[in-house]
Amino acid sequence: MILPIVAYGCPVLRKVCKDISQDYPELEKLIADMWETMYNSNGVGLAAPQVNKEMRLFVMDSTQIFENLEDDEQDLYPDGPGYKGTFINAHVTKIEGKEWSYNEGCLSIPKIREDVLRGESVTIDYLDENFQPFTKTFNGITARVILHEYDHIDGKLFIDYIKPLKRTLLKRKLMDISKGKISVDYRMLFPK
Repeated sequence: MILPIVAYGCPVLRKVCKDISQDYPELEKLIADMWETMYNSNGVGLAAPQVNKEMRLFVMDSTQIFENLEDDEQDLYPDGPGYKGTFINAHVTKIEGKEWSYNEGCLSIPKIREDVLRGESVTIDYLDENFQPFTKTFNGITARVILHEYDHIDGKLFIDYIKPLKRTLLKRKLMDISKGKISVDYRMLFPK
């Protein structure tokens, strides 16, 4: 089932989410719905707060980015072919490498993209959809997608990383999003 994406301004997007247990009600269905919602919205990642769930869960598929690259662009992202996975109770243990800029967007903040600096690699502890534990290090664009989604479960948004002047210039667009004055090709849930 395709779920509505929570829009900027909804309080759940600013909550630090809590770990969940394996007996969380209908977890398997929620994960399946999140995958369907993410792909339907043309996203590469989706965190539980974006579907109005205050829990440490996100899904991401950076393989889509590499599938759409031209041959001459492959060298720009040496971390191909990307990664697809479910991250439950994720906790970042290390961010390393030189910070690099990339133009990010977010399904909860449609039609706004900004350059964001993030580290080259991330090491993260998490459980997969079968509650198997992993500690993995990811690099490049995959690390960036993970860090973006991880921010969601920590109550942060990519716009928090942009300079105050730029954020001031975006204020009107952000207010329009929170008021539902935006047209997108996926369902959204706006603040009351």
